[in-house]
Amino acid sequence: MPDSRRGLILGALAYVLWGTFPLYWRLLEPAGAVEILAHRIVWSLVTMVLVLVLWRRVGQLQALLRNRRRLLLISAAAVVITFNWGGYIWGVNNGRVVETSLGYFINPLVTVLMGVLVLGERLRRLQWVAMGIALVAVVVLTADYGRPPWIALLLAFSFGTYGLLKKQAGVGAVESITFETMLLAPVAGAYVLWLVATGESTFGTEGVGHALLFTTTGIVTAVPLMLFGAAAIRVSMVSLGLLQYLAPTIQFALGIAVFHEDMPASRWIGFGLVWVALALFTVEALNHRRRQLRLVAHASAA
Repeated sequence: MPDSRRGLILGALAYVLWGTFPLYWRLLEPAGAVEILAHRIVWSLVTMVLVLVLWRRVGQLQALLRNRRRLLLISAAAVVITFNWGGYIWGVNNGRVVETSLGYFINPLVTVLMGVLVLGERLRRLQWVAMGIALVAVVVLTADYGRPPWIALLLAFSFGTYGLLKKQAGVGAVESITFETMLLAPVAGAYVLWLVATGESTFGTEGVGHALLFTTTGIVTAVPLMLFGAAAIRVSMVSLGLLQYLAPTIQFALGIAVFHEDMPASRWIGFGLVWVALALFTVEALNHRRRQLRLVAHASAA
């Protein structure tokens, strides 16, 4: 099998797994979102340390620990991803799966917007049009919900910030996630112990199967991450950019077909505008890449 095709399959598997997360988080009820988040951090650390050793990347982690700038960036990323993970779990377990999908639909647009505001990048004309349509969509959805779509905005901006920090740090995914969970694990572990001490923990009180599910939160976090990492070195960023829409599409479908969340006409209009904005954004990005490749080809020929 060609390497690029293998990469596409691995990337698709990663996004499909991320897309089906709502089914998994619901299995952990009646645990609350914060308890699930705390367990996810603790068990992710256990899993990532094993991965780090098996993949022989301990040296890369040690190098990270010696670089103060990267440490600060990854530490900030750890705080941001905590809000992202917690917001997502809370949204799924509180009947807002469709709204969580909205967050990841608009995430590419938010990421580009942050590039403009933080990195001083410039938008091309059609990108501005896409941004304008996305803004109208948020206004429509705010009117529909009777409030801003806070969960969607939290997920989009936290993940956009996380990506920006990771890009600036330039650290590999395995050692980065390992350090992030190392940083967060003491607080998460203390919270889990406090729940046990106060009798509020569901770990071990809902049966062996439920307890075992908690221990798999680390594996569930690590597997799609490793699939994505394997895909990223085999396919272009354009292909990965297109694949990323798989996850919110699956989440959106689950919210409607499995969890039977309401979708009034005004909400369909809001989501429709988001999809139009994404279509314009994607087409513009593909056309821009083709133009750049042609320019490079002409320059090489000259």
